[in-house]
Amino acid sequence: MKSFEYIRVAAAVPAVKVADPDYNAKEIAEMARRAAVTDKAKVILFPELSVTGYTCADLFNQKTLISGAEEALVILLEQTKDLDAVIAVGMPVKADNQLFNCAVVFKNGKILGAVPKTYIPNYNEFYEKRWFASSISRISNRVMLCGQSVPFNENILFKDNLSNLCIGIDVCEDLWVNIPPSSYHTLQGANLILNMSASNETIAKNDYRKDIVKVQSAKCITAYAYSSAGQSESTTDVVFSGHAIIAENGAILKENRFSDEESIVICDIDLEKLMNDRVKFNTYMGKNNKLDYENIYFDLGYSENEKIERYIDSRPFVPSNREERDKRCKEILNIQSTGLYQRMKKIGSQKSVVGISGGLDSTLALIVTVEAFKKLHLPLKNIIAVTMPGFGTTSRTYNNAVTLMKELGVTLKEISIKDACIQHFKDIEHSMDIHDITYENSQARERTQILMDIANKEDGIVVGTGDLSELALGWCTYNGDHMSMYGVNSSIPKTLVRYLVKWYADEETEGDIKTALLDVCDTPVSPELLPPDKEGNIQQFTEKAVGSYDLNDFFLYNMMRNGYEPEKIYFLAKTAFKGEFSDEVILETLKIFYKRFFTQQFKRSCMPDGVKVGSVSLSPRGDWRMPSDASYQLWLKKLNYLK
Repeated sequence: MKSFEYIRVAAAVPAVKVADPDYNAKEIAEMARRAAVTDKAKVILFPELSVTGYTCADLFNQKTLISGAEEALVILLEQTKDLDAVIAVGMPVKADNQLFNCAVVFKNGKILGAVPKTYIPNYNEFYEKRWFASSISRISNRVMLCGQSVPFNENILFKDNLSNLCIGIDVCEDLWVNIPPSSYHTLQGANLILNMSASNETIAKNDYRKDIVKVQSAKCITAYAYSSAGQSESTTDVVFSGHAIIAENGAILKENRFSDEESIVICDIDLEKLMNDRVKFNTYMGKNNKLDYENIYFDLGYSENEKIERYIDSRPFVPSNREERDKRCKEILNIQSTGLYQRMKKIGSQKSVVGISGGLDSTLALIVTVEAFKKLHLPLKNIIAVTMPGFGTTSRTYNNAVTLMKELGVTLKEISIKDACIQHFKDIEHSMDIHDITYENSQARERTQILMDIANKEDGIVVGTGDLSELALGWCTYNGDHMSMYGVNSSIPKTLVRYLVKWYADEETEGDIKTALLDVCDTPVSPELLPPDKEGNIQQFTEKAVGSYDLNDFFLYNMMRNGYEPEKIYFLAKTAFKGEFSDEVILETLKIFYKRFFTQQFKRSCMPDGVKVGSVSLSPRGDWRMPSDASYQLWLKKLNYLK
């Protein structure tokens, strides 16, 4: 498998014996071997002072313990020298007539560096200053450790010659201060921070700990691995949980706490995603303090495994957690309705015109308009909802449209487009029997003309119904449903539209309107521009033409938000949709996606104003600027090599 710039990281919590370095070294070596050989981890992190145990207290003043720790490190180096992994352990290190709480990083029996802790806590249950000095007291740049002359510096970056991996170190309390050392490390290029910790447990502390890891990883656009002392530490005054966390740019990828006395959390971090985001968000670097950094190089390379060790969300626009999804739906509707409310308020409009088809997009647009009018304190009768039956309209969508308009209390207008289109076909000499693109687009443009003219007559504003997925694929009629006076759905992908409508049905409605909304959610996606079948059912299905919206939204998110190449998107899609779609269907849909995304840019170049809701938007005014005649051959070429 191609690596796709993933690095497998392990946050390990061993079962230690306090003040028994030999025992601890063997435990660490065994866990490191399991992580490196069985789980294929490339970077393995252990907790703060894991070689001795964190809770040794005044035993840290005993030479026997300090020299025993160094002797144990010799054993550890020997037992792990054949492992192709970078390993970081915590231990006390003597230097400059002082004792430092250090992260010692090594690979293949060679110590790469020792990083002393900077912020030494001395409050409440912590009294580390009794034994340890801060890195600011350091004099030397090197220290003798296990017979090796080792770089000794709080500002060390460990860089891989074979990949983009760059590792920086925080030691426990370093993360909890106002400007953690890792903030500077990441400005110098670190994209993985290792934090060896000994954070004990008190009520709600774990929530704060998770939050601070998430926030630091987000602020620094970095991966953050955190491993804290386990339950086997002394419980004289406090209890430890062995909290292990792996985060990436504001998201907790995996964590473990209060499980067994020893545990390992394994996850693949995505260096490509991190580095793409750093380039994209160009305020990231800012003013860079010119600290004296030392770079230590090693050979490691990316993880290359058949199976990716991280969750790949098949519906990235839709929160997988029910509670979070409900909260997000409410917030999105609030943002959409606020956008429309402010637009109407500022232009002095008292009325809105919405075309209602009985499909998902127009239903969501109607819901948003209703919520906007509530904010405006305007009567809902000022919403002019127009259903415009055509040659492809089915009784199912028509009845749902009428039910929604009546139950919501808006002004209902029904205007058939059939006669106007028949006359238009005569005018342009187009046969009614030829159901081609002219046949379809004429209907879409007739509907848009009706809405625009009603808006002029009523001094109102046409609310657009088209969604983000349709804009990405160009699945809209140019100067037809492509056009409006304000697009409330323009940054809502199709997969999310369905959840929004369903959430509104479940949480905000009851009776006939709820029944109609839920049926809208179950109705196949169709523009209904071709005649129905003999039984009166929809026979034109959008997803037969462009592919599943589940797939297309997945492609769109990973191309736009993460900047991935086609091969990586294909690989991730195969993982995310395993059992749902065959590899062949995924690949062919991805090819169609790229072709349509490139060739339909001209529609996005002149799209109407619309509210931005999420991190992915295609507005040419701020989020996506692209030549309308750009070639897609380079992207397709990469896919043509795949099988």
